[in-house]
Amino acid sequence: MAMRDRNEPMAVAPQHVVLGTPMQPPAEILEGLDVAMFGMGCFWGVEKKFWEAPVYTTAAGYTAGSIAHPRYPEVCTGETGHAEVVRIVFDPEKISYEALLKIFWENHDPTQGMRQGNDVGSQYRSGIYTYGDAQLSAARASRDAYAAVLAAAGYGKITTEILRAAEFYFAEDYHQQYLAKNPGGYCALAGTGLTFPA
Repeated sequence: MAMRDRNEPMAVAPQHVVLGTPMQPPAEILEGLDVAMFGMGCFWGVEKKFWEAPVYTTAAGYTAGSIAHPRYPEVCTGETGHAEVVRIVFDPEKISYEALLKIFWENHDPTQGMRQGNDVGSQYRSGIYTYGDAQLSAARASRDAYAAVLAAAGYGKITTEILRAAEFYFAEDYHQQYLAKNPGGYCALAGTGLTFPA
């Protein structure tokens, strides 16, 4: 059965259950804020890691695939090509993009290819999805800096894809802030134990 685009976006709660901020900030709030998007494996643990930083809001979702508004069962087949990601809206006066990159590199293993730990499949790949030239340059520079740290510790090559951001599609509402709603829930997020160079 061929999977097709949908016209309707995923319905999600209006407020972030941890931060209390809008899940879909209106344009007037977004002025002065910036957006980042990362894939580091299962988005449950990834979203928690970023909402613990001084950011405005976070959301779990999908990007870099072939259909609009995919559903979780479709993404899990690997046939849509989407990655599980977290979109972060942040105030660069409170946290820099470089600080977000440090969180990204230190909290997963970017050398594992299409997996993170026991989670196997293309949706669990490592990815940085950039907004604008400055983010793209910073992401590439950070990859090169961390590659040297990993190589010195005996790790293989970084497999992280660095792409200009494609459309972000919200994941189902039960995925949003999953580990706040299910404190004992599954979280496979694990870094290499190596520090990103300052």
